[in-house]
Amino acid sequence: MGEGSAKSILIAGAGPTGLALALELARRGLKSRLVAKATGPTPIHESRALGVNARTLTLLEASGVSALILAKARRLTKFKISSVGKPLATVETENFRSHYCPIQILPQGETERLMLQKLSSFGIAPEWSTELTSLSGDVKKPVITLQHSDGRAETVEPDMLIGADGAHSAVRKAFGFAFPGNAIETRFFLADYRYAQPVDTGFIEMNFLNPGVLGRLPVSEDTLRYLSTQEDFETRIDHPAMVQERTWSSEFKISFRHVETMSRGNVFLAGDAAHVHSPAGARGMNLGIEDACWLAWLISEGREKDYSSLRIPAVKTVLKDTRRNTAFITLKNPILTGLRSLLLPVVTHIPAITTAFLRNAAGQDTPPPPWIPGAQ
Repeated sequence: MGEGSAKSILIAGAGPTGLALALELARRGLKSRLVAKATGPTPIHESRALGVNARTLTLLEASGVSALILAKARRLTKFKISSVGKPLATVETENFRSHYCPIQILPQGETERLMLQKLSSFGIAPEWSTELTSLSGDVKKPVITLQHSDGRAETVEPDMLIGADGAHSAVRKAFGFAFPGNAIETRFFLADYRYAQPVDTGFIEMNFLNPGVLGRLPVSEDTLRYLSTQEDFETRIDHPAMVQERTWSSEFKISFRHVETMSRGNVFLAGDAAHVHSPAGARGMNLGIEDACWLAWLISEGREKDYSSLRIPAVKTVLKDTRRNTAFITLKNPILTGLRSLLLPVVTHIPAITTAFLRNAAGQDTPPPPWIPGAQ
């Protein structure tokens, strides 16, 4: 162990990022304390993140979580692209040469519960309904007041504070991390439908409406998610079976933001606390888990000061990719949408392009974890 082994570590936030960090520390013999304002893990029927990519499975293999995910997840075999219902292109994931399929489908709430299961074997459980009500001191010696669900207040002075507390991070705001970026005007809408019988969940489809897009994503064996830039999108859905119920709907806007540094003194940020971007490509949850795994390794090596310099380039790569992908699927100009329809059937037959697309989907466009021999 490096010099970080004796340090007290407080993790704020018990979503996928915070859970992965606590788990990766624990399997290296480092105990952390995990507190969260939430009352429990993400409700499965309200899971925004659905995709677990190959990089995440590589990272979580040593903890045993990947085997649990694979036992429950749905394997994606195709990405389909169409225009106003007319097929344009299909990319087969089976052509991708890697230990894992580029993306497996499992609702975020289920992924969190599998990580909680493994974490409990180390005697660690999140302290739910625990809010950070005061954050003071400087970045070298943070002082935190915790408000517990029973009304008790507690002041702690951890050697290391990690903010994995989401896009509105209290840790980021309290310790002076700038969060520059911008929101795009386009609104996104989603709805989940459960059907009376199992449906085909082996593919993701993007149907360009020119303008706008309607995406179809699997959630579970009888549930699909539809995602669109058009408010009336539900009238355009071609349901594959009889609808049992509409289980969830939501709308949101997208921002592209990231901190300029992911650490200051003994305060660190990971996941949505450090970067937010479009869901295009299913990178959000996966990138946060990647942050967590790198930070745990660096802490165990006594190299936590290297965290920001190693992660910021990866964050910038993913934000650039997701910004480009979002611009591509939200094209409005009729000349550009026409060109898109002409070019997609051609470029998806070029192996180098489909390989690059699948590498991005797999999360393998960022540096591989150096602590895992042969990792991609």
